[in-house]
Amino acid sequence: MDQEDRIALFLDYENLALGARDHHGGRAFDFRPIADALAERGRVVVRRAYADWSYFDEDRRMLTRSHVELIEIPQRMGASRKNAADIKMAVDAVELAFERGYISTFVICTGDSDFTPLVHKLRELNKRVIGVGVEKSTSALLPPACDEFLYYDRLEGVDVLPVRGRRGRPARAAEPQQAEAVEQEQERPPAAEEPVRDADALAVLVAQTVAGLQGSSDGEVTASRLKRTLLRKDPTFSESDYGFRTFGELLRHLAGLNVVELAEGPAKGDPEVSLPEHGDQEVAFALLRSVVADLAGSGGPVALSGLKNQLRRARPEFSEKKLGYRSFLQFCKAAATANEVALAWSADADDYLLTPRQG
Repeated sequence: MDQEDRIALFLDYENLALGARDHHGGRAFDFRPIADALAERGRVVVRRAYADWSYFDEDRRMLTRSHVELIEIPQRMGASRKNAADIKMAVDAVELAFERGYISTFVICTGDSDFTPLVHKLRELNKRVIGVGVEKSTSALLPPACDEFLYYDRLEGVDVLPVRGRRGRPARAAEPQQAEAVEQEQERPPAAEEPVRDADALAVLVAQTVAGLQGSSDGEVTASRLKRTLLRKDPTFSESDYGFRTFGELLRHLAGLNVVELAEGPAKGDPEVSLPEHGDQEVAFALLRSVVADLAGSGGPVALSGLKNQLRRARPEFSEKKLGYRSFLQFCKAAATANEVALAWSADADDYLLTPRQG
């Protein structure tokens, strides 16, 4: 238990509940998916939700059953209920950060960018911050400020319904043609789930990250370290968006594609991750050497500009980024270091020129 993260959970409840209802077809907010997601990340020792609870009677019962402390922010004449809730929640979070040193992680459930300074302050106090928000009502400023950001819509157990618009006054009776159009609209099947993200983009992201970690330190790159780095690059990163149940399953898939190699790590279930030293890289170097030799035979040294397109004509799936290189020039320099080609800058051509290796 001593190694578990202690988590403090703060919910800007009005922001979450209204966001869920507006963008989930009127469906009520469900706290359980958030609780389940946090249970996988540590031990939640504080649970607080802030709102004027006279507006959320049914929700209050649901949260009480989940042992959430309800902080009442009553609406007063001439005062902003929203600002009062925001200030109270921010003050409580900072106070807890100072008074409870054993709390290592703060979870701020809101999509409001007004909480960005709070996130920065908590991280300044050496606390890990996880954000949670409804995707379509979350400010673009908030997720990058967090160590990790979970979209409520993507959590296990959240069923997203087609949006039917905000609740309001009943509409007047529609004209026959309008009624027919509305009926046809309602009969349309629900929108398909969000498509799985591009697998090639995933391979590029992981390969570049592993290459960067290998180049910036002497220590081994473990799966846990790689996952933390990916989250620092993109706090919304989740292997489930690519169709994988666990990060280990994602790594095994990439290992099968020869994007990375896995070896036994310092701890069970935390393998060491590295880029293949042979295989695809040797094939790519051989491809470069072959293309440069063909082009050089017909016209002398080959300019770097446009060379990548020539490689893709011969091998459409070629990508230096899948091999961990940040640019095509970096890839060519590595090939030159491996004595596959000669690479030199030409002031006359204002470009790098490549020639096939001699002998």
